Formats: sequence, C-alpha cells, structure tokens
Amino acid sequence: MTEPAKPRRGPGRPRQDEAEEGPGTQERIRLAAREVFAERGYDKTSVRGIAKVAGVDPALVHHYFGSKDDLFAAAIEVTMEPALVVPAIVGEGPEGIGERLARYFLGIWENPVTRAPMLAVVRSALTHEAAAAVLRRLVLRRVLERVAADLDVPDPTFRAELAASHMIGIALLRYVVQVEPLASADPEDIVTLVAPTLQRYLTEE
Repeated sequence: MTEPAKPRRGPGRPRQDEAEEGPGTQERIRLAAREVFAERGYDKTSVRGIAKVAGVDPALVHHYFGSKDDLFAAAIEVTMEPALVVPAIVGEGPEGIGERLARYFLGIWENPVTRAPMLAVVRSALTHEAAAAVLRRLVLRRVLERVAADLDVPDPTFRAELAASHMIGIALLRYVVQVEPLASADPEDIVTLVAPTLQRYLTEE
C-alpha cells in the first residue's frame, strides 16, 4: 500500500522540519535583523546572514517578512514605535516643545536599545532608498510633521524638515562620525543649546 503524497509547500514557506516556528521566532528574526543592519548597514546585510544570527532557515525569514526591504522596515519601525511618544511631546502645549523634542531625540540615541535601529537607519539611508524611506516615515511623517501640525503653525512640513535636519546632523556627528567635542558632550548641554532653535522652528510665526 502506497503512502499518501505529502502536500506541496507554498512559495517562500519553509519545510515543516526546517521551520523552527514558535511564538518567539518572528521576534528573534526581527531582533537579529536590527542587530545586523546596525552593524553592517543595509547594503552589506543579507537575509542569509540575518537567518544565521537568528538561528533559522532563510526561507523562514522570507515567510515572515517577505523582502529584505520589508524586513528592514519591520526591524526598525516596530522597535521605535514613534507614534506612541508624539502625544507626550505635544500634550503640554507649545511652550517648551523644543526642549521636550530635544530630550526625546537624544533619549533615543542614548538608549542602547533604540540606538541600534537608529544607527542602522542613518548609516543605510545615505546609500539606499529603502532605508531613506524608513527615515522619512520615522522622523518626518510619524513624529515631527505631526508635532508641527498639532501646534497649528504655518508651513508645518517645512518646519518639520528644518527640525529634522538639525537633529539628524547632530546624530551624524555625535553618534556615527563621533566628532569631538560633540561626541563626548553632556546630553544636558546639548539640550540646553539645541532646544531654543527647535522651539523657533516649530512655534514662531
């Protein structure tokens, strides 16, 4: 008596014996992707390399996340969860918004958990459109543009871009290029000097 034929697996889905699926598998892949993207940048990162760090078959990475671009976005944006912090920045009104925004931004970079995905974004955005798109969504559309719009000021998009350029420039010099004395400056000193400029960008008529 012949055995019944095994069902064929769908495109991109790993075999059952190599899937290693479980409640934490998807998150393990996401964390591995964040680590590898931060260390190597977008162009030098491969799905196979991420799978190796996560301890899974590459087919499982594609099964959960699709393309490399999709995995990059998931690894970065889910970690940051920027929409959750916008009410905290805007909630107290326009007064002091520059200081709150500066503290929020530096807090992301000073925190080792969120520094890794931000490094991945900034390093990769200079050379790859997928990373640049994540940076635009993360910094402009989900945070700064919403802040400016909620403050009801003229030209909110332009103001958001000015604020973004200021803060991303600080990030590049302090955390990526590590130019001294900015790289070793006290975060409180940076907030004190930067906050008035952000306040002017976002609130002055």
